[in-house]
Amino acid sequence: MLREISPRPKPQGNPYKPMPATVAEVIQETGNIKTLRVVLDDPEAMESFTHEPGQVGQLSVFGAGESTFVINSPPSRKDYLQFSVMQAGEVTAAIHRLSPGDKVGVRAPLGNFFPYNDWKGKDIFFVGGGIGMAPIRTIMLHLLEHKADYGKISLLYGARSPRDMAFSYELEDWLRRPDLDCTLCIDAPFEGWEHKVGLIPNVLLELNPDPANCVAVLCGPPIMIKFTVQALQKLNFAPENIVTTLEKRMKCGIGICGRCNIGGRYVCVDGPVFTWKELQELPPEL
Repeated sequence: MLREISPRPKPQGNPYKPMPATVAEVIQETGNIKTLRVVLDDPEAMESFTHEPGQVGQLSVFGAGESTFVINSPPSRKDYLQFSVMQAGEVTAAIHRLSPGDKVGVRAPLGNFFPYNDWKGKDIFFVGGGIGMAPIRTIMLHLLEHKADYGKISLLYGARSPRDMAFSYELEDWLRRPDLDCTLCIDAPFEGWEHKVGLIPNVLLELNPDPANCVAVLCGPPIMIKFTVQALQKLNFAPENIVTTLEKRMKCGIGICGRCNIGGRYVCVDGPVFTWKELQELPPEL
């Protein structure tokens, strides 16, 4: 059964008014992905800001618009909020033109989050594809900070080529960590590449993770999600143990405008995190 429909939030004040923030750092991840680290201008708001892994925020460029992105810094990070943005339209193009010192707006945190408390005592197998590594990074780092509560933690991260891998400056550390079983893959051979070659679903089948007492968490492009879920089903993962995220036309972020509804659900409030079992029970509007 689906979770009960979440009551619509009743924020005080103007829920559409963003918190002013300043871009502290811009990282060029790939040719079309940039990471922004932003700091809320109100020191008290920055100090008291809390979020859960998987929650999103609306990042706005004044005069251009706003778009929804996952907060991909872990909750323990208190000195900035991190958003990774793939250029895909006018707003993301405006975000890509930002530099340190520029002003932005932030409405966050929004949405639900990964149910990591329900995962305690279980193995966790993360699968990230391209920019889908952003939400995976948040929850993965959070679980590694609390590793004693979980079983084996694994990561399969894939992209078209090494040049398309975000967070490349963190990969060596992830590969060396004794508390993380990390596998990297790319779609086709590339000179100097020393890791797996193959599409993510095929590499996943090769790795053959044990579905017993294991939760699979996957994020990436829709086509990758489709075939990776099929691979997990071949490996006998139960639908309730497959967890993914959606980004569907989110605009207001607070369940009012109705642009992201799927039946009676709102991705911005009831999501963006869903189990595959929950998605199967929704109308076929994805």
